Parts: sequence; structure tokens; C-alpha cells
Amino acid sequence: MFLKEYFGTIYKSVKSLLTGMKVTGYYFTHQKEILTEEYPDNRSTLKMFDRFRGEVIMPHNADNEHRCTGCQACEIACPNGTIKIITKQELMPDGKKKKRIDAFIYHLELCTMCNLCIVACPSDAIVMGQTFEHSVYDKKTLRKVLNKPGSKIMEGVE
Repeated sequence: MFLKEYFGTIYKSVKSLLTGMKVTGYYFTHQKEILTEEYPDNRSTLKMFDRFRGEVIMPHNADNEHRCTGCQACEIACPNGTIKIITKQELMPDGKKKKRIDAFIYHLELCTMCNLCIVACPSDAIVMGQTFEHSVYDKKTLRKVLNKPGSKIMEGVE
């Protein structure tokens, strides 16, 4: 009884091993059909999925204009304080004061890529980018100011 159980366990183990190695063995003998890609070598052709969430970015047009109104909805929606918006009061030509962003600070090291800030933004000023290589030696370089120097809000966005 004991030997039958012992050899039965060995048989099941070998069968499980061979089942798992079947795909590996197939691609070992059919090398023209290799599906895997070597990551550092394929950077030029690498395309991430459209739904991939890499980091938050603020698109600017050719005139260095963005869509951010400084409403801080993304800052409020962020569950762990990744986004900090610093605003200033700007005097308009008609004499009224309007709130404008001075700095849109994004802490990539804190971001969980949850997409809540993108959903909360009423003016579609921020989107998730496709960048995925974020390895750095200094954590301070993961703090990014998303609005470019000298940028202003697009005409008609309020």
C-alpha cells in the first residue's frame, strides 16, 4: 500500500512537470515562433496598451497653453496627496481677479495610478501618459511640475 502511494505521487509529480514544460519545449524546438521580446532591445518598437496608466501629464498645445483652471478638483480627488496645485490671483483687463495656476506639482513617487484625478478634472486638463520607466537613483527627481514655464490657460476654457 505504501509503495503504491509513493510511486503514484512520483507519477503525478512527473506528469505535472511535463505538462508545465510542454509550452517551453514547443518554443524551444520552434524558435521562429518566439512570442517573448527582450525589453531593453525593443524600446523603439514597444507600444503600450491604450488603457495603460503610466503617469499624470498635462498636455500643452503649440502656443504653450493648457486647459487647467486651477479648480483643485484633482487635488481633492487624490487619495494620498500626490497632486498639489498652487494658485495665484491674476488681474484681468476688465479689472476682475481670476484664479490661475502658478504651479501644478505632481509627486510621482506617491501616485498609485488610480486615475481618480483624471476622472475628477472638469476641463480634461490632465491625462494618463504612456511612460513606464520611472527608475531613478534620487527620489527627489520624481517630483514634477506639470505646467510648463510661461504657460497660460487656453482661450475659452473656464
